[in-house]
Amino acid sequence: MRKQIQSPDGLNKLLTNFSIQIQLQLSKDAIMKKFIFGFFFTASILAVCGQTQFYSTVKIEFEKTVAQHAMMKELDPEWYDFAKDHVAANSVSYFDFIADSTHSVYKPGREGKVEQRNWFSELGAKNIVFTDFQKNTSITQKPVYEETFLIQDSLLRIKWRITPDTRTIAGFQCRKAVGILFDTVAVFAFYSDEIMIPGGPEGIHGLPGMILGMGIPRLHATWFATKVQVVDIPTAIIHAETKGKKTDRKDFLDALNKVMKNWDTWGRKLLLVTQI
Repeated sequence: MRKQIQSPDGLNKLLTNFSIQIQLQLSKDAIMKKFIFGFFFTASILAVCGQTQFYSTVKIEFEKTVAQHAMMKELDPEWYDFAKDHVAANSVSYFDFIADSTHSVYKPGREGKVEQRNWFSELGAKNIVFTDFQKNTSITQKPVYEETFLIQDSLLRIKWRITPDTRTIAGFQCRKAVGILFDTVAVFAFYSDEIMIPGGPEGIHGLPGMILGMGIPRLHATWFATKVQVVDIPTAIIHAETKGKKTDRKDFLDALNKVMKNWDTWGRKLLLVTQI
């Protein structure tokens, strides 16, 4: 038998079909490589993004600590020497902060660990601060001894400088900022941008995230978050108080100044305590 010899036309068709098959296979391989690359690239991006979550509602318990001995010694050294053995070195109280992206309320929480037994500890111990971030206003119910004031005003003006320092508070990575309040009062704050609320204890605000730790040396006081809840937040209870003598910040301070200026030097120092 003689072998069948293919014609040139048949050989060309064979080569053409073979070339097309190779190109199709290469095309499939390229598509598969692109798909695999795209899959892993997208997965890596999602993994990185998934490591950081952001929250727009929150409930925080703050532990407020006041160095009572240091405060007493500054107000009146002679009285400090007499009373220091009868008063705890530090007082501890708790406040709750509840907020969404537009409003917040800060109010007294559970009983403190250390009972406050001095006349100046009552100042600020029962403050309830409602903040409207959209309107840039606050309404603060502030009991001062025998009288309760309802202070309606714009938010406090604070000049902030953000630093590279960081620390972890209640499981959140926080960045440190230093602020100036009332032109001379230093405020040290640690905020987390994972909580997208520009608020903090006692109406302190203005940072690109929630303040979870704060200190005011002039008041010998610190506030630090002990519990942070970001789901199932009872935002319906966020509202302003309505009881109290209505006033603004200036008239409130003027009224107190008239009384406290007769209380010797330490009386005037207490004005700062009542402002925050």
